[in-house]
Parts: sequence; structure tokens; C-alpha cells
Amino acid sequence: MTDDIRPDVEALRTALAAHGITLPSLGVDPVTLAGRTVRPPLVALGNCNVATARQLAEALRKAAGG
Repeated sequence: MTDDIRPDVEALRTALAAHGITLPSLGVDPVTLAGRTVRPPLVALGNCNVATARQLAEALRKAAGG
């Protein structure tokens, strides 16, 4: 497995954008990236406002068939 998770972050950004959702702080967590432990780096989803959280919840509900 590679430590370069940037393509995964961009894929998530693109998928969210398809639902009109933008997480401004979405990126690679610099602490876990710098640590280079046996665990892969984490994706930092960051903070979002309530409207964005509602959009995300609705998109997930729809994707789950609800």
C-alpha cells in the first residue's frame, strides 16, 4: 500500500462535489503523514457548517437507500 493518499482525497472531493458538497478543510492529515508509522496517513475531513453537514447526511441517506 502506498502512503500517497492524495488521489483518494481528490476522489472523495470529486464525489462530494457531485452532490454539491464542499468540505473546505478536506485534505491529508499532516501529523499522521509526517509520522510515517505502520499505519497509513489519515484523511482530514475538517470542519463544516451546519448546512454542509445536513447536505452530507442527506447524500449518505440517499446513497443508503433511505
